Amino acid sequence: MALLALLALTGCRRETEAERVDPAGHEAFYLWPGVRPAKNVRAKILYLLDGEVRRRGPVRLEKLRMGMPRLPSKKIWLVVRADRLDWNDAVYETIFDDLHRWREAGNEVVGLQVDFDAATRGIGGYGNFLRDLRQRLPRHWRLSITGLMDWSAHGDPRALARLAGLIDEVVVQTYQGRTTIPGYEDYFRRMESFPIPFRVALIEGGAWQAPPMLSRHPQFKGYVVFLLSRNSSDGH
Repeated sequence: MALLALLALTGCRRETEAERVDPAGHEAFYLWPGVRPAKNVRAKILYLLDGEVRRRGPVRLEKLRMGMPRLPSKKIWLVVRADRLDWNDAVYETIFDDLHRWREAGNEVVGLQVDFDAATRGIGGYGNFLRDLRQRLPRHWRLSITGLMDWSAHGDPRALARLAGLIDEVVVQTYQGRTTIPGYEDYFRRMESFPIPFRVALIEGGAWQAPPMLSRHPQFKGYVVFLLSRNSSDGH
């Protein structure tokens, strides 16, 4: 009982010591439709959800963002959230057309991000999909994907190395819903040899204490904060 009490006290202390993620201290953000950033947010990089390829029904891009504002002085990534990978030609054409139209509207579009929760043991198969996507995607667009923290702990190093030749970055997700995933420090300890440029995605208001290894990791490129609406409980 004494040991359990000590462990609970230690967990509470860690939660207290960890700072809450304040968007005002960051410059890169996930911005889903309907979410308005606070006035003190100074964004330089925006990941904007464009649409979803859903598991059920016909294979198509369900558009979620109808408007196309001009966002000067900001680098834009268009995000496609995917529940399935059996994309057809129409899906690719719609996505590429959206990238082109956003750029034609006067925005600095960096490229495409695929938000797909690939299981750690399925990284090899996911790589086949990404290889095909990379061949289709015009070379002036960069390619980003989201990644799970478990990749660093149990991912096949050879599969990860192959991904390194296909994508430009991985954004590692550290939260579920509105909550930071407990024990994230252990996952990051195993990322010393992670071979791909990566950012770390944080949830607005979530508890976060940066693991010491991040500041010295040669592939770490910074953070992305997922901004929340006041009425939403949905993260990635």
